[in-house]
Amino acid sequence: MSYLTGTPTGAAGTGTTDLRTGLGMPGTAHPLLAPAEWGSLIRAGAALRWVVLNVADGPGVRPDPHCLQAVGGLRNAGVHVLGHLDLGHGVRAFAEVLSDARRHLDWYQVDGFLLDRCPAGRPELPAVRSTVGALRALRDTPHIVLGHGTHPHPGYAELADQLVTFHGSWTDYRWSQVAEWTADHPPERFCHLVHGVPRGHLDEALRIARWQGAATIWFTDRGDRGGLDDPWETMPGYWDDIVSRIGTGVSE
Repeated sequence: MSYLTGTPTGAAGTGTTDLRTGLGMPGTAHPLLAPAEWGSLIRAGAALRWVVLNVADGPGVRPDPHCLQAVGGLRNAGVHVLGHLDLGHGVRAFAEVLSDARRHLDWYQVDGFLLDRCPAGRPELPAVRSTVGALRALRDTPHIVLGHGTHPHPGYAELADQLVTFHGSWTDYRWSQVAEWTADHPPERFCHLVHGVPRGHLDEALRIARWQGAATIWFTDRGDRGGLDDPWETMPGYWDDIVSRIGTGVSE
């Protein structure tokens, strides 16, 4: 079972069960390849907080009318759409990241950005701060999610609306630790993305997220076959089940 690296007090360490959990979708296949999946996302209702748009490792090289239509459906349903920006663990050029961000905004009117493969160390903090500042200058109040996939230096919490502090397999998640400093922030600030979660362990996975103080999650039974597959491309086999547990209705 997961556990804390310390014994924090406050929202992230109470183990409370009254936490309102929501879904954050890290990306799915192109609308032409997965029309049913995009339709399911639109019908998810209040359970779904945001969906990441990743056309081709970013916005692609030209506007895609199919993606624009899918994004419009989500935004009309009240779901935030975040453009995927790859930071390459801090080695990607600042100008390239900003160029991708502008195309996301110009072509798809995204509501914010997921900064994937975001660095987590203290030395990279100033560069990420500059990047986030530039993104906020492009659009009024964009929703910024830093995709660390692990617990970063606490200073990153000052930069973004949310931090992805776990990104990995169910096997690792069951025994994961949560950093003590997260107790200083509300659960709405943290997101966990977990693949390979069996249907029979869904309740356990939700309890772990609540105990660790993460109010946004994405759980799927799809696996990555040791990194060969993208587990987020298709919807979880228990999609209706998880929506009914944490949302206000079940997709049809």
